[in-house]
Amino acid sequence: MIDGLLQALPALGPLTWVVIGVAAYTLVAYWLDGQGYLPESVSVSGPITTIHTKRGRAFLDWLAGPKRFWRAWTNVGLGVTLVIMVGMFVLLLRQGRSILQNPPAPTPVNEPANVLVIPGVNEFLPLSVAPEILAGLLIGLVVHEGGHGLLCRVGNIDIESMGLVTLGFLPIGAFVEPDEESQREADRGARARMFAAGVTNNYAVTILAFALLLGPVVGSIGVASGAAVGGVLPGSAADDAGIEPGDRIVMAGDREIENATELDAYLATSTAGELTVQLGDGTETTVERSLLVTRLHGGSPFDREGAAGIDVNDTITAVNGTEVDTERGFREAVGNRPVVELRTEDGRTTTAPMGVIVRATSPDLPGVGGSADDHPLNASGFPARDSFTVLSIAGQSTHTPADVTAALDGREAGDSVEVVAVVDGERRTETVTLAADYREGETGGYLGISPLASYGGIQTSSLGVDSYPAAEFLGLLTGGSETAVGGGSVIGATLVILLLPFIGAVGGAGYNFAGFVAVNRNFYEVTGPLEPLGGGVFLLANLLFWTGWINLNLAFFNCIPGYPLDGGRILRACVEAVVSRLPIEDKHAATRAVTTSVGLAMLASLLLVVFGPQLLN
Repeated sequence: MIDGLLQALPALGPLTWVVIGVAAYTLVAYWLDGQGYLPESVSVSGPITTIHTKRGRAFLDWLAGPKRFWRAWTNVGLGVTLVIMVGMFVLLLRQGRSILQNPPAPTPVNEPANVLVIPGVNEFLPLSVAPEILAGLLIGLVVHEGGHGLLCRVGNIDIESMGLVTLGFLPIGAFVEPDEESQREADRGARARMFAAGVTNNYAVTILAFALLLGPVVGSIGVASGAAVGGVLPGSAADDAGIEPGDRIVMAGDREIENATELDAYLATSTAGELTVQLGDGTETTVERSLLVTRLHGGSPFDREGAAGIDVNDTITAVNGTEVDTERGFREAVGNRPVVELRTEDGRTTTAPMGVIVRATSPDLPGVGGSADDHPLNASGFPARDSFTVLSIAGQSTHTPADVTAALDGREAGDSVEVVAVVDGERRTETVTLAADYREGETGGYLGISPLASYGGIQTSSLGVDSYPAAEFLGLLTGGSETAVGGGSVIGATLVILLLPFIGAVGGAGYNFAGFVAVNRNFYEVTGPLEPLGGGVFLLANLLFWTGWINLNLAFFNCIPGYPLDGGRILRACVEAVVSRLPIEDKHAATRAVTTSVGLAMLASLLLVVFGPQLLN
């Protein structure tokens, strides 16, 4: 029985271990409290531990000396906070309504474990940067609650105590307890500034952290030469050769490889079935190339769901009886044939039309026509489908988008061309009259199709590695990428930073960026003025990244106008100021009605945003 339990332990997930750890912590904490070993300043409530202290009040009194400066500072922060509060209110309401009306499909972002900000449990927060994440969280909590305490003293509001709240050993909050009577006697302006001080300090830390990160620190990090291996496909040639995620391919055969584009270009032209590959650490390995199917377009005639039987992860060994193991060999074996026979490693053979997968463009595009009947394909008798296979145009075989362009080159609007295609599984030949090309800068005849995939929608790889977008992520951080959100604007840069830890889940990038961690650190190198620091630059970059990210999220979250968040307290102060000028007898009830309504609306919207996609699907 004990052996069975020991064997089951490695299978327990990170969340299970966290629950076990929290339960053990709770039992020990209650036992220590019951035995009187814990000081009065420490209180235990289940897994939640609260640590109270009165130390530091003298320091806050000293720091609050330049009161005029601190009032001006928090007045600016209060103005920014009010704008963000309104934005958060509108955004959450619209997002909640949108989810109710049209629930989106659940994503990993909505998984319950990924709502928790716990490295290792949240799949977007790797354990390798847990110290940096915890440091950023501590900095955010200290400056946030320290701001409240500081502005209490600036506004002559007494402080009962300050402290830290932990879930087990993990800090989840901090607090400042103002004296209730002193707080009631303070004017509304002082209270509002005190409530806004926390998020104001979080803004300041965010700006400072990102200024250092995006300036000298990231400026000293460059992309290392070689093709960055983000993943290795199971059963591929690279997998068999022992290539692993995190490796860099710097040599392939006799060719130096600078990036993934150069590797793809080499593989596309090389006919060598056996390939020597050198990795970034100097290791050499021999790869026996084989054509693994990495993707099959949904409209492919070779789709297993159709009459044929090719599927992703199949290995193609022969085309029309000719043995193939490289991309070039595959293309040469296909030649100009409109129909080919493919044999896979398991001995199955599949015969199907070979052409370029296309879709019909919208009939109401400028120059194409105002209705489906005006579309060049429909006008000729072809039904314009979302996806079909074009085998030839004007007698020229079409296996790639370049073949389509070559077949139409030099033809004008009004010319007629013979098109052979497979539509709904049926081979058809029709004469199509070309329309005027509506695309900017383009002249000549237009067939009304847009190519989607080459060679029957079969995408193969003779190596089987998935490239990691190291240069793209570094470009997003430095603002040097053309794909940067917001075109390099401040708002765009902010969105990029917020999305990077889970950009693969929401943006289709395939990979997330949680900093320079073990999985991607080999793809970067330290250069420039900080080069003497070596790997310490990556540690500093991670600390700045997560400090800025957490402080920004803390500020935004606390701007939600719902009690007990700072936004809810500021909302109450604002509503009290307005209601006090209205001819209403029970001003307290009116204030409570407004703030409670807004708070409940925010709570409902927030729950819909986090859990709606799973609950409503």
